[in-house]
Amino acid sequence: METFTELKEFTDDPHYLEKRQEYLGKLNLNTIDAPIADLISGFAQLPYCFTLQSCYGHFLHGDQKNPANLEPLPISSSILTVEYRIAYIALCIQNNVSGRSLFEDLAKIPAIDPAYVQFGCADWFWKTDPNTYVLQVEPQKYMYKDKALIEYHEALHIEKTKREFFNALEKLINKRLSKSG
Repeated sequence: METFTELKEFTDDPHYLEKRQEYLGKLNLNTIDAPIADLISGFAQLPYCFTLQSCYGHFLHGDQKNPANLEPLPISSSILTVEYRIAYIALCIQNNVSGRSLFEDLAKIPAIDPAYVQFGCADWFWKTDPNTYVLQVEPQKYMYKDKALIEYHEALHIEKTKREFFNALEKLINKRLSKSG
């Protein structure tokens, strides 16, 4: 399944508020990867967006085959390749002043590491939820894939970028929540 496609322009969605209520009614923070549960909760407090899906990103290697693994990569000279399952957040953003402002802030996040962080859309969400945007951490050469087999040293770089990515999103959310509170 592709989580990423090129950016699309905002469109009108007369059903935004109903869809937001529906998604928030189904939101169960216990099913969110623990390191980003507070982030997802923060997005839920903003009336001009809601999350559709998210993933903290997972590294599988050697004896570590758990697809929900949240452990950082070990320091190792024996791990040669790692299966990386992308870190991402998919958001539906309301087409209004606040939503477009959020969009502009999110569009700056790839500056963290443009070769590894992308901002775009997800066609498979857009069909039912217009104005759905995705931020992801994935090597550019694999940006249209959900997972990639990469060399260990590149996985270490991705892990560092992923931390910076989620830290930037946390700062963005905290700033917006402090303005609204």
